Order: sequence, then C-alpha cells, then structure tokens
Amino acid sequence: MKPTMRGSTMRTSAVAIALASLGAALTACAVGPSTRVAPPEYPVAARTDSAMSPAAQAFLDSLGAAREKGAEPSGGVVTRPDSVRRADTTARALPVPLMINTTHELAWLDVLRDSQLVALVDTAVANNRDLRTAEARVREYRALYGVARSGLFPQLSANGTASKNKVAFGPNVVTFDAVRITGDLAWELDFWGRLRRQAQAGHFDLLATQEDERATALTLVSDVATAYLQLRELDADLAIAQQTLASRQTTLALARQRFKQGLISELDVRQFEADLADPAARVAQFAMQRVQQENALALLLGRQPSPIPRGASLEHAVRAVSVPDSIPGALIARRPDVMSAQRRLQAATARIGVAIGDRLPTITIGGSYGAQRPDFSGLFDRSGELYTAQVGISVPIFTGGRLLDQERAARAVADEARGQYEQTVLTALGEASDALASVRLNRDALVAQATQVQALQRALGLAEERYRSGIASYLDVLDAQRGLFSAQLALVQVQRQYLVSTVDLYRALGGSWEMPGAR
Repeated sequence: MKPTMRGSTMRTSAVAIALASLGAALTACAVGPSTRVAPPEYPVAARTDSAMSPAAQAFLDSLGAAREKGAEPSGGVVTRPDSVRRADTTARALPVPLMINTTHELAWLDVLRDSQLVALVDTAVANNRDLRTAEARVREYRALYGVARSGLFPQLSANGTASKNKVAFGPNVVTFDAVRITGDLAWELDFWGRLRRQAQAGHFDLLATQEDERATALTLVSDVATAYLQLRELDADLAIAQQTLASRQTTLALARQRFKQGLISELDVRQFEADLADPAARVAQFAMQRVQQENALALLLGRQPSPIPRGASLEHAVRAVSVPDSIPGALIARRPDVMSAQRRLQAATARIGVAIGDRLPTITIGGSYGAQRPDFSGLFDRSGELYTAQVGISVPIFTGGRLLDQERAARAVADEARGQYEQTVLTALGEASDALASVRLNRDALVAQATQVQALQRALGLAEERYRSGIASYLDVLDAQRGLFSAQLALVQVQRQYLVSTVDLYRALGGSWEMPGAR
C-alpha cells in the first residue's frame, strides 16, 4: 500500500526535527583558541608630575595667586588649581558605545562654552564626506556579518525542472519527459564550531568597523574644534594688530604735533612712522590668513568656501575650561583605535578556529520533497510524490598541505593583529600622557604670559605719560609698544595652544576624561 502524502510529510518532518536536534546538540563546542582578549596593562595610572622644578612651579603658582587678588587685564586669567579639577559636563559626558551616534550632541564641547562651535560640529557631522563613507562601510560589514552567520541555519530552496531525456541501457534506448518540482533542504551541522567561529569573526569585523566610524567622527569633531580655535586666534591677532595700529597712529600724531612745536626732532617723527608699518603689515597678513582658515574650516563642514559665524572669544573659552590635572590610564581602553585593534585581534583569533574546522570532518544533513510527472498534468497527484532524507560526512584526507597552511596563515595573521593591538595601546598611552602634560604646562605658560602682558600694558602707559611730559625719549615709547604688541600676540597664541591641548586630550582619551560611573 502506498503511503499517503500526509503520512510521508509527517515522517519527513520527524526526520528533520530529529536531525535538527542532533545538530543543536553537536554545536556545544567550538574549535580554536578563545577570542577573549585580556585587558592591557596601564603603567601610567595617573600623571601628576609637572616636569619642572618645585621652585619654578611655586613661582608660577604665586603669579596666578597674585593676579587673582588684583585687577584682571585683557587676556584672561588662568590659575593652577590646588586640587584636581573636574569637567563640569560630566553628567552629559560622551558615552562609549560600540558605534558613535553621530546625531547626538557631543557634550564635551560645553567645556569650551561656545554654542557656535557646537553648531559647526553638528554641521560637519551631518555633511562630512569621510564620515558618510565610514557609515557606508559599517552598513557593508553589517551585511557581511549576516552572510557569515547564515551558515548556521538550514538552507531551503525550491527547484523546478522540465526535461526531455534519452537514456541508453545497452541496446535498449529509453526516451521520456520529466517535470519535477521539489523543496530541498541542506544543513551543515556545526559539529566542531567552525561556522560559529566564522560568524564570530564577522561580528568582530563589524564591531571594528563601527569603532573606525567612531574614530572618524571623533577626529572630525576635534579637527573642526582645532580649526575653529585657530580661526578665533586669527580674529584676536587681527583685532590686536588693528588696536596697535590705532594706538601708534595716535602716538605719531602726538609726535608730529610736538615736532611742530619744536619740542622734538624730525628723527623722532620718522621713527614713529617706521614703527607704524609693522602693525599695518600684520593687519593685511592676518586678514589673508583668516580668509584661508575660513575656507579650510568650510571644507571640514562639507560646504563651499564661505564666511564662518563666530561665537565666544578665546579669552571667554579659556576662562570656562576646566580640565583635570590627572587621569587614570585605563581611560585609553575605550579609544576607538584601541577598541578597533582589539576587535580585529578577536576576529583574527576566531578565524584560527575556522581554519582548524576546515581540517576536520564535515557532517551535513539534507532532504528533498516534491513531485515528478511526465508532464504538468497531474503534477501534484500523490502518484508523483517523491522525497529523500540523507546524512553525509566529508573527511579531508589529502589536500597537498593546503588546509594546514591555511591554519598556519590564520595563526600568523592573529599574531600580527596582536602586535598591532599592543602597539596601538602603547601609542594611546603616549598620546594621552602628552596631551595631559600639554594641558598642564600650557596652563602654566598662560599664567606667565598673561602676567607679562599686564606688566607691559602698565609700562606702556607710564612711557607714554613720561613722553608727553618730556621726561622720557621716543625710544622708551617704541620699546614699550613693540614689547606689548609681541606679548599680546604671544598671549593669544598660548590661549589657542591651551584650548587645542584640551581638544587633543579629548581625542586622546576617546571622547571624555571621566571614568564611566565616576559620579
């Protein structure tokens, strides 16, 4: 008696369920070394040394204390705190996800207290082509991860054929037509965990690409902030040059008036005229550099060259910044380049398991169910029913050393990835230490430079007063003017360097100088 279609289907389903249960039981292990990566050692747990003698540090601290008690001249005040300062934006500090959310406001920018800079960063994140490329690469690797893990599941397909056949059996020749429609199942049992290692490798590749995207975003943000601070420095330089030019024009007018009165010689007038040329030339120079810097910043923003809106001044940003004097070295573990190197090491380690699994027997199960008839009529009658259920095993016996060399190559790639990971960690530690030292020492330099500007401002006022009274010569005024002009430009430069070092510290620590859960 022929089995019915319903009975055959039930038997086929029972076989498939039994084989699936066997496959699930056989995937309890995975060949190859563990993909777990031990956290790196952080020899620099905290950096608090200032790389200068105690006497020099005491002197700088006294300058800051003295300036806090007195009047604050133009240029801002930066004092060295006695205790570790904490950024005032820790409640909204940049999180450390596997992939940065590029639409999320980067809260660390609040440290600089410049809403216009935040708007520029948002524009750059939305428009920058490099970031778009990185986002597309993440989508690519997410799809490749789906491809890698698809081998863990049964592969089902529907197939149909129509053929005209002629078969010879000795002197007998048989011709026949056949129409065949089947549903086919193929499933490789992950007995050794080879397919799971392959899926793990794809997953780690995706995570590494996400970290690359985060690194691109962090670099973009820091580049925009640095370019904007350079632009604000040129704004300040131009303003100082224009103010100095106006001041020297006033002094020249006074000298000409005194020359007409016979109080001074023509030499005094000519010296003041010659000294006027320096700030005049600097005005043109700074104006040209400012236009070039605006164009460079527009490129980072992903738009055509155009004027850049301004926000707070450098002096305002310097007053607002609060950076800790020491950091735990463990913070560098969340840097995107460190995380990316770690994920690539894990992917390479997982592929060792894939190479080992290729050398072991492969067990597959398969099945087919459908119908075959000479033509399309009655194709789905029970008389045309057909099905198969099978289990197969494939054992590699001789491959000319190919599989063994593939395993050796996978182990070598993992060793390369480990070396790159360890080197990345060392580089990150060095950059973080450099950035923290730069913040601290630029802050000390800023105190000294601001004190110099204050002293030279008072000296210029005294020299001009003495010159009007006929007590001092024009040389005293010229020296005071030149000294103040150079000191003011130097102060603006140090202000920019201090703020840029803050940006560098942000980048060196992967987005924030706060430990997760520190508050």
